[in-house]
Amino acid sequence: MASGNMKEIKRRIKSVESTKQITKAMQLVASSKLKKAKNKADQARPYFNALYNTMQEIQSENADFFSEYIEKRAETKTALLIVISGDRGLAGGFNSNIFKMAQSRINELKEAGTEIKIVAIGKKSVEYYTKRGFVLLGSHVSVGEHLTMEDAAAMADSLSSSYINGEFDEVEIFYTKYVSPIAQLAEQKSLLPLKIDSEKPKYKILTIYEPTAQEVFNEIVPKYITGVIYCAVSDSFAAEQAARRMAMESATDNADAMISDLSLKYNRARQASITQEINEIVGGAAGL
Repeated sequence: MASGNMKEIKRRIKSVESTKQITKAMQLVASSKLKKAKNKADQARPYFNALYNTMQEIQSENADFFSEYIEKRAETKTALLIVISGDRGLAGGFNSNIFKMAQSRINELKEAGTEIKIVAIGKKSVEYYTKRGFVLLGSHVSVGEHLTMEDAAAMADSLSSSYINGEFDEVEIFYTKYVSPIAQLAEQKSLLPLKIDSEKPKYKILTIYEPTAQEVFNEIVPKYITGVIYCAVSDSFAAEQAARRMAMESATDNADAMISDLSLKYNRARQASITQEINEIVGGAAGL
């Protein structure tokens, strides 16, 4: 009986060791991808911050400035939510956290009688909203790691023209911000209408814009939205890898603990088996 128990324990040890090899490999892969994704987002961000500053400058220098991109509509009949998730699981609460935040906003909008449309970025996001019967205006899978500026620009141009045409009255984006290797934060950002910070001091040097300040502003907006989408996707991908690295590190540590515990049980069962054999030999000798 002890021998059978030992075989079962040994089988479980081998199974846990195989799982540990997988989690360790996934941890290393996630660490490698994390660094590349973080660099990708960091390199792009300064350019799009400069675009934002230019839009802010245009608005602050022109008292009678008007653009459909910043004008809040009287009634929000339709809202477009861009929800960015991962393409895979095994990343702790990474995907569920962003879905909870988006769902909270969806509930608010529904209570106000607003129609909801979704652009899902990431396989998990596409699956989540398809199963729940939402109207998907766009679905993008496996773009997190390989998203190019051209891809983001195509999304931004389509989104900007649809907004101007009145297909929706409000655009919000939900993504996960990479804070540090051990911290990721679900974020909600209003994209359209644009909210330009007007609290900053007005610029002293007046710039002359050709043909007009409004046309230059409207030309910049899609490029700025391109940057927001690009950086949000890159940030989310970096956060996903950080979350997966943490989850796999925790799983590897748990596997080590299980192997240690099972090895102890195996040694005890082996000792009990040896003791039983000695007792049988001693008993047999006494009988003779």
